Amino acid sequence: MVENILSNHKDGFNKVIEHYLHELSGVRTGRANPALLNTVQVESYGSRMPIEHVASVTVSDARTLAISPWDKSQLQSIEKAIQMANLGFNPSNDGNVIRITLPPLNEERRKEMVKLVGQIAEKARIGVRNVREDVIKEMKKAESDGEISKDDLVHGQKKLQEQVDKLNDEIKQHAEAKEEEVMTV
Repeated sequence: MVENILSNHKDGFNKVIEHYLHELSGVRTGRANPALLNTVQVESYGSRMPIEHVASVTVSDARTLAISPWDKSQLQSIEKAIQMANLGFNPSNDGNVIRITLPPLNEERRKEMVKLVGQIAEKARIGVRNVREDVIKEMKKAESDGEISKDDLVHGQKKLQEQVDKLNDEIKQHAEAKEEEVMTV
């Protein structure tokens, strides 16, 4: 029964980590990365779509992104969406391709980015704790309903804590790697 409860919440933990990695990918490191445009929503054919649905985003060099729309008539709306996203980029449109040259990060901006990475990691740890609390509640309910014994509850909580510790280590490793990337570019 305890194993069922743990496996039922595995998805919750996975979603927290997935969201965390997605958030981390959007942190600017000074290197061009298509993930920097993940939040850009383009007005296209009457609806809002992620930029990757209307254009190809590629890295042309270490500090330049090239956005090639599949429909050239979308150039203006893509350029406008990038400006509206307020990412600090100044897109240049040559009529075929939109180019974004990332300005070099100064020391102050790098420190802000490291702080942001820390905040994103803390949100992920909070998410893991919230899922853990849900699992513990479910285990305690099962114990009070007589579905599992007190020993099973203690064993389940121990297994759960091991799982949470692994996830927190994973979060820490990803955060440290991202901080290193931000500071060494």
